[in-house]
Amino acid sequence: MSLSSQVRSRGFTLIEVLVALVVMAIMSIMAWRGLDALMKSREVAQTHIDQSARLQTVIAQWEQDLRSVQDPGRADALSFDGASLRLIRQHAQGLQVVSWSVRSGALYRWESKPAQTAAALDDSVQRATQLLAQDSGQLRALEGISGWQLYCYRGNSWSNCLSTGNVQTAAPPASAASGVPPPSTQQRQALPSGVRMVMQFAPSSGFNGALTRQIELVTTP
Repeated sequence: MSLSSQVRSRGFTLIEVLVALVVMAIMSIMAWRGLDALMKSREVAQTHIDQSARLQTVIAQWEQDLRSVQDPGRADALSFDGASLRLIRQHAQGLQVVSWSVRSGALYRWESKPAQTAAALDDSVQRATQLLAQDSGQLRALEGISGWQLYCYRGNSWSNCLSTGNVQTAAPPASAASGVPPPSTQQRQALPSGVRMVMQFAPSSGFNGALTRQIELVTTP
C-alpha cells in the first residue's frame, strides 16, 4: 500500500475528537447564554411597556376624576388628609365619591355608587372618610409608590393641600328628591382652582424619580 493511500485512510484520533467536542460544547454554551440574555432583555422590555401602559391608564383616570369634580354644597368637594384624597365628582347617574390613597407601597382608588339623593351622598362621604384597608371596593391601581404630595392653587399661589385657608360658610338647600332637611350652617374649604400631584416611585418600581401632574379644576356649583 502506498504512503498516500495510508494518509487518506487515516481517521481522527481520540484527542482530536475530544477537542472537537469541547469546542462544540463551548460554542453551544455561548449560544445559549446569548439566547438567554436576549429572552431576558425582551421580558424586561415587555415588563417596562406594561408598567408604562398601566401608569398612563391610572393617570388618565386621575385626571378624569379631577376634571369631573362637582361642588355639592353639602360637603367639601375635595379634601386631602396627607394620605388620602377624597373628591366628589359628576357621574351620569348622580354624584359619586372617589378616594385615592397611598399605603403599603401602592396607589389605591375607591369609588362609591352614584348618589341621587342628599342622604345617599352623605352616606358615601361618611364611608369614604372611614374607608378601611380591607374594603373590597378598593382597586390596587399602581405598585411601587413610595409617597406623594398634593398642592392646591388658591388665590395666586400653590400651597400644600393640607394647609387650611379660604374657608367659606354655607347652608346648602334641602334636597327635594330626598326630603332630607339641610345640615346646619357649616365651615367648608373653598375648592381650589388647580391641583398638582407629585408622586415618588420606589427603586423597585421600574421608574425613576417622581411624576408630576397638574390639573385645572373647572366646576359648576
